[in-house]
Amino acid sequence: MHAYQVQTDKGVDDIRKVEVDDPAPKADEIIVRMRACSLNYRDLLIPMGGYPRNDIRPIVPLSDGAGEVVEVGSSVTRFKPGDRVMGNFFQDWVSGPVDEKALWSALGGGIDGTLAEYFVLREHGTLKVPADLSFEEAATLPCAALTAWHALVPLGHIKAGDTLLLQGTGGVSIFGLQLAKAMGANVIITSSSDEKLARAKELGADHLINYVTTPDWDEAVLEITSGKGVNHVLEVGGAGTFGKALASTGIYGIISLIGILSGMEGPAFNLGVALNLQKIHGIYVGSVEMFEDMNRFMETNAIRPVVDAVFPFDGAMDAYQHLAAAKHFGKVTISNS
Repeated sequence: MHAYQVQTDKGVDDIRKVEVDDPAPKADEIIVRMRACSLNYRDLLIPMGGYPRNDIRPIVPLSDGAGEVVEVGSSVTRFKPGDRVMGNFFQDWVSGPVDEKALWSALGGGIDGTLAEYFVLREHGTLKVPADLSFEEAATLPCAALTAWHALVPLGHIKAGDTLLLQGTGGVSIFGLQLAKAMGANVIITSSSDEKLARAKELGADHLINYVTTPDWDEAVLEITSGKGVNHVLEVGGAGTFGKALASTGIYGIISLIGILSGMEGPAFNLGVALNLQKIHGIYVGSVEMFEDMNRFMETNAIRPVVDAVFPFDGAMDAYQHLAAAKHFGKVTISNS
């Protein structure tokens, strides 16, 4: 079969399309014909090396994928050939707290991922695709959607009337917007593009801030909230945005640390966290149990993923470049239908 491989630490341009043996399932494994997969910012970092627990070479990249079961191992009982399925980001994080072993089971990092004609899932790390979603839509869920869900629900316990601050209009932020609005929360979203902000407003965003024309966007957040600050922040920017995110957060506010789009190095101590009784919490995707809960919520509330662009399997590297250009709104996907 054909697959893409990260073979070096030289960056995205050194990812290669190769021919490898067709996979054969172990007793608890499932072979899936890839119909669609999607990219995350993580997928730009892994080919550069230095990503914890994700530095195995060669490795088939991408954590997110959906497709049809073509073969199951001898002990598999929950799935059969023809089922539409998707994998959990961490194949061995089923429920409860995560452990070190499970953290090494990340698709596209610790183990081979989904950017191949066929990929392997473990039975306990596999979920059925919701009936009303296409393969492309389903392929957007395992990382970005579950990350937003973990931050807002199991950790954040977001409720109607809360205010959420979102940074940018990538996958995590747009899923955060959709989930939060379905829960009755107020949403403030930032972007460098007025066009993207207008699209976010169509999805329900309550307040829009262009951080280029309003560089002191933390002050704008405080003005919007009458000086109280927000209850929740999905911090996807990293070191370059963390200080302003913290300044935007109110008493008992929760900052979910997710991304590093603006860098990884910055000041670590801030007395305001203590004085405002705030919580800063790392979010690293989530468990199968969380995924199942999220799918039920999305189905009940008719939430459909926002797919920005679909590239063919042979054009996978164009998908990488589209993501790297940061012009997308929502998710970038690759189809092999």
